[in-house]
Amino acid sequence: MFGLGPMEIIVILVVALVIFGPKKLPELGKSLGQGIREFRRGTSGLKEELESSFKDEPVHEPVRTQPIERTVIAPTPELAGNEDKRPQA
Repeated sequence: MFGLGPMEIIVILVVALVIFGPKKLPELGKSLGQGIREFRRGTSGLKEELESSFKDEPVHEPVRTQPIERTVIAPTPELAGNEDKRPQA
């Protein structure tokens, strides 16, 4: 799950037993389990809400447009020659 081997888990349990003592350890485990359970409920509720909102939205088809007809006008010799006749600064 977290890449912890059996020795690492044993060390963590021994350290927790030394820090919290044998009387507090069951209470700590119970509250930790309840916290994880509440977190899973919250995330699953959020996941269900997101999935239902995606299912409720209709899928929009792309609007097909007709091709635009364009008329291209060829440049006249008068306009084509004006490029070279710009005033020099």
